[in-house]
Amino acid sequence: MDYPLIECVPNFSEGRDSAVIRQIADQIESVEGVRLLNVDSGKATNRTVMTFVGEPEAVCEAAFRAARKAAELIDMRRHRGEHPRFGAIDVLPLVPIRGITMEETSALAVELGRRIGEQLGIPVYLYEKSATREERRNLANVRQGEYEGLKDKMRHEEWRPDFGPAEFNERSGAVAVGARDFLVAYNINLNTTSTRRANAIAFDIREKGRIKRLGNPLTGETVRDEFGEPVWEPGSLKAVKAIGWYIEEYGIAQVSMNLTDIKQTPIHVAFEEAVERAAQRGIRVTGSELVGLVPLEAILEAGRHFLRKQKRSLGVPNEELIKIAVKSLGLDDLRPFDPHEKIIEYAMARGDDVRRLVDRTVKGFVWEIASESVAPGGGSVAALAGALAAALGTMVANLSAHKRGWDDRWEEFSNWAVQGKTQVERLLRLIDEDTDAFNALVAAYNLPKDTDQEKEHRSGQIQEATKNAASVPLLVMRETVKAMETVKAMAEIGNPASASDAGVGILCARAAVLGAGLNVQTNCSSIQDSAFVEKVLKEAEELTRLACAIEVDVLATVQAKFKK
Repeated sequence: MDYPLIECVPNFSEGRDSAVIRQIADQIESVEGVRLLNVDSGKATNRTVMTFVGEPEAVCEAAFRAARKAAELIDMRRHRGEHPRFGAIDVLPLVPIRGITMEETSALAVELGRRIGEQLGIPVYLYEKSATREERRNLANVRQGEYEGLKDKMRHEEWRPDFGPAEFNERSGAVAVGARDFLVAYNINLNTTSTRRANAIAFDIREKGRIKRLGNPLTGETVRDEFGEPVWEPGSLKAVKAIGWYIEEYGIAQVSMNLTDIKQTPIHVAFEEAVERAAQRGIRVTGSELVGLVPLEAILEAGRHFLRKQKRSLGVPNEELIKIAVKSLGLDDLRPFDPHEKIIEYAMARGDDVRRLVDRTVKGFVWEIASESVAPGGGSVAALAGALAAALGTMVANLSAHKRGWDDRWEEFSNWAVQGKTQVERLLRLIDEDTDAFNALVAAYNLPKDTDQEKEHRSGQIQEATKNAASVPLLVMRETVKAMETVKAMAEIGNPASASDAGVGILCARAAVLGAGLNVQTNCSSIQDSAFVEKVLKEAEELTRLACAIEVDVLATVQAKFKK
């Protein structure tokens, strides 16, 4: 999983003709190694946002093919829509996901822009991280005047395109190509049809703000600086671009935002600010809409935010956090919100060829263990036992956070629940990692051994795979001992009615640690690196001793509570 991965999020100026949209999408899917994650079309904006990922060369090839097909099918002379645009392919950003730097991604964007300009004859402007001039860094500046103003704009030397013909392409317009950070396109739904009111809220919020005026903010005299340029009053949120528009298909006005740095301004912060600014104008926010995909953590953090406001425990499953976020932000106001279509990590995982053990039913998992297959085996079962132990500790913490009369302690127990949830997630991952490690070991033993060179290579691979097969159960031991801290705390200070649950949890944890320890020992017996073996067995012995001691303490605590 260390190969480089980039995302491409092209915006095409067609949102109504499904046949055209499908043909463009087909071009993306025609490239091997590229996965089309999402196609998001809007009739009022007459715009489609597509999201696809893959290795850099494949993504760039898919982007070029999509651009070529869009230039063939979309005629900007007939295009009308609410969204700002200046070309059929309008904007084509590349986003580094993993294993590649922004500088490397920017170089790819430059080469892609060059290819589009030279082979398709479309004027190309490089923007964001790939911009050749500071004034072209901001997409709004590049697109200013839109398609209708592009012919006159291109007559000025400072707006000659970076690639392609320096003349107006009447059919295709121009395209902005560049590398950028992850951007979230986010719209706030309002209970008004007034674009002017929506724009007023947008100007309040967006970083750029509005032009400063004397007296009346709409009709007053513009305040200018010493050079005669208008003075701008910044808006309330950093890294936010926003405009207001009316969406005919929904019959409402929206504040349409681009959140260019969700670490500076997370989704829930933008939503809450919009709610407040709208209320000041007698307008109510009815919900919101995500265009394209969003990182999982952004939705989880929104869920945590709203749970904090309710003084509820944050250590709940991700599915619950997502549900809270969706309902609180009103993400299902206009259409159903499917996490598997809208969250990038879920969309990328969808359709994987190999089904993970943790995704099976309890019955399916148990019968898979009972089958003639040698994996999954004891290592995965030990990881599951550890996950169950952590889950029981987390459950007691969540119940304690919501216990009547303990409202002033909700945050204390929430912190324990969050810690327990972390261990649950890590141990669940180790269920599959243990089986993967075993399968890798089997694969190493199956390597050819006909020549001396092949034998040497095979021997080295077996040793490396065996070390990994010992390291994974050692991780299970570590993570389970950490989980025992939560179980122990809940046995001592948690809801007394759940003491037996803590007791079951500690028994599962001991079984997990001792069981994983057996797997460490059996694999170490085949490892030739004596220093590695000594280090691993020493840690495993210490973790076993610690787990047994904690078990004794917790069971004593639980038994004492039964006697009260």
